[in-house]
Amino acid sequence: MINIYVGNIPFRSTEDDIADLFAQYGEVHRVHLAMDRETQRPRGFGFVEMDDEQGKAAIDALQGAELEGRELRINEARPREERPRRSFGGGGGGGGRDRGDRGDRGGDRY
Repeated sequence: MINIYVGNIPFRSTEDDIADLFAQYGEVHRVHLAMDRETQRPRGFGFVEMDDEQGKAAIDALQGAELEGRELRINEARPREERPRRSFGGGGGGGGRDRGDRGDRGGDRY
């Protein structure tokens, strides 16, 4: 099984459109188009899974092919790199003076 990266996909394209394009070269096992988490709109790239030989033939044949006026960028997908998780919390901001601190106000006036 080969995982194929497909970039510069027209935003109106669907998974079925991409599956139809690749089906000319063999059985398409899966198509996944990346969507923006916040807007739920397509991000313009996705992945296609096919059998090795058929997938390699599709990569060779479709690299640079045009779909709805956009030149597709197609290659074998690289494994996703592990990225450190971002931390969004914990710790406090600190800042300001401690409530017990009267600073340089010249003694105890209270």
